[in-house]
Amino acid sequence: MNSPKSVPQITVLDAGGQYCHLIARKIRDLGVYAEVRPSDTPASELRGRKGLIISGGPDSVYEADSSRIDPAILSSGSAVLGICYGQQLMAYELGGRVRKGDKGEYGLAVLERAKPHALFASLNGGRQQIWMNHRDQVEAVPPGFEVIGSTDTCAVAAMAHQNLPLMAVQFHPEVVHTTAGSQILSNFVFGVSGCVKDWDPKDRIRPIEAEIRAVAGDRNIFFFVSGGVDSTVAYTLCLRSLGPERVYGIYVDTGLMREGETEYVQGLFAQLGATAFHVESAEVEFLGSLAGVCDPEKKRHIIGAQFVAVQDRVLSTGQFLDGNWILGQGTIYPDTIESGGTARADVIKTHHNRVAGIQKLIEMGRIIEPLASFYKDEVREIGEELGIPAEFLHRHPFPGPGLAIRCLCSETEASVERMDPGWVLPIRSVGVKGDSRSYHAVLALTWDCVPDEQTAADLVNRTGEINRVVALVSGRATIPELRSTVGTLTADRLARLRHADAIVRRLSIESGFEEQVWQFPVVLIPLGIAGAPDSIVLRPIHSVDGMTAQVVRMPDDLMRQMSDELMRVEGICAVFYDLTHKPPGTIEWE
Repeated sequence: MNSPKSVPQITVLDAGGQYCHLIARKIRDLGVYAEVRPSDTPASELRGRKGLIISGGPDSVYEADSSRIDPAILSSGSAVLGICYGQQLMAYELGGRVRKGDKGEYGLAVLERAKPHALFASLNGGRQQIWMNHRDQVEAVPPGFEVIGSTDTCAVAAMAHQNLPLMAVQFHPEVVHTTAGSQILSNFVFGVSGCVKDWDPKDRIRPIEAEIRAVAGDRNIFFFVSGGVDSTVAYTLCLRSLGPERVYGIYVDTGLMREGETEYVQGLFAQLGATAFHVESAEVEFLGSLAGVCDPEKKRHIIGAQFVAVQDRVLSTGQFLDGNWILGQGTIYPDTIESGGTARADVIKTHHNRVAGIQKLIEMGRIIEPLASFYKDEVREIGEELGIPAEFLHRHPFPGPGLAIRCLCSETEASVERMDPGWVLPIRSVGVKGDSRSYHAVLALTWDCVPDEQTAADLVNRTGEINRVVALVSGRATIPELRSTVGTLTADRLARLRHADAIVRRLSIESGFEEQVWQFPVVLIPLGIAGAPDSIVLRPIHSVDGMTAQVVRMPDDLMRQMSDELMRVEGICAVFYDLTHKPPGTIEWE
């Protein structure tokens, strides 16, 4: 069943959106194969498609160099669904008007359905939770179209032609936080486009193993493993495909890992049957190369380059001198798209497995990435089919660069600034707004000013200078008394963060809260007072694939217990709680 027809039923046209590949994945989950092509693919190359979907993207349609479609697809007879930028592009091409909104709309919103439509068939109730990520919006629909949905902020949240199979939504049905998103896509695929099932979404391992053997040929595979889910599943797939004598695993102790992580990884790989496995100590190299570096993108590039340097050093010795080796990586799709890995995608943050040295190996054909087309939840499912222990597969994700990107740095001191209803911290973090990277300030509130997470979302939506909102849980000083401090990636600051992270993990496990969240980053920020230069930010979130995330509020008694213990860590001035969804804030702060 997984031999798609020469003419796929559905093609997703990629306008550079962060969720483009996710659209195709969700349609394949429905049992219909979907391919991804560039947005400007000529209509003549898309003949025979039952449905076309135009993805979101970071551009504005009224700009000269923005992503475009061949207008002929809109009169080709295929059903067409525009999503986010895709809606704006459809409206623009057909004579509607698109403008920059009065304020952005990032994260949760409520859709009010204005008129019945096949796209919304079988949806329960008139109001639906949806997920937005846009600033531009359709001001006037094209001739022949009518509005079929709106939100408080967006008058044209969905539109459809009265006679032709052309329709569009400003929100993202492909993300898990749009509660009826799968039903909406199913309605388009089956009810509107008339597709039939031709794909088994569970038949994944056999094709992956066949591809591993084809890419590797007679070469062996050298794997950097982090002990995370992605690299471990990728390593296990290669182990099964080629045998243990052809797959070598190395765990690099960078000095940026969590408490007890190295010992845990050694035990795990012994359990998996890895006979060729080695721990390489490289703490001096990594910390030395990162000394004094504050810029988050530069930190990521240095870490990626250092992994390549360690790889070259190891490969130039002993059994690897014959050159018959290629590098294996646990790269998954979000790593690629957030690194600007498709033609029109914006760089949100460069992942360490997509830096220049790695790109060069890719161009040389010396990289194998068995999971590069999959998302985190799919990787876990594959791991279960491989028999990897469940308690490992459901560990919270931990970034490859380790604690380095959770330890924010600063070269200067600065005071907070008042901005109603809180204070702007002199700390910046990475975010994503409208499929584009943002690097903006953080707004801090007192806890009594935050009745719910929607308050935080509204503040970000209406304020262009911030992309994240935090609330003060406890502190040695009031927010106005805090200052950014000079702080870099020193052994002392990393030890402070490692200690705090261990406290949070222990209490989360003991309380059962760890089972309620998908990931719980603990972030150290250079903000404090004399004698206590740093503060901790708690970031518990719920997600499925890492592309979007929703804040999770912990019980008050647990939050108080956790903050009390964290305040006893030497050098900690305050504890904050991150109240920002993704978008507009990324899961990690850097």
